[in-house]
Amino acid sequence: MRVTTKGQVTIPQHIREKLGITPATEVDFVEEDDRIFLVKRNGKAATRKFAKLRGVATVKMTTDEIMALTRTDK
Repeated sequence: MRVTTKGQVTIPQHIREKLGITPATEVDFVEEDDRIFLVKRNGKAATRKFAKLRGVATVKMTTDEIMALTRTDK
C-alpha cells in the first residue's frame, strides 16, 4: 500500500466491509508500542439511540401546562 503526497491511503474493500466503514464513517488511529491501528469510531451510536425517540411524545398538554409541572413555588 502506498501513501499519497497528501498522506492518504486506500483502505482495501474487504477491510471496509468487515468493519462497516462507509463514506463519512469516522475512524481513529490508536498507537500501541511501535504499531498504529485503524479503528472505527462509535460516535454515531448515541445519535441513533436518541433519533428513534424523536417525535414520540404523545402528551396532549400545552407548553405552559408542562412547564407548570416542572416548577414548584417555594
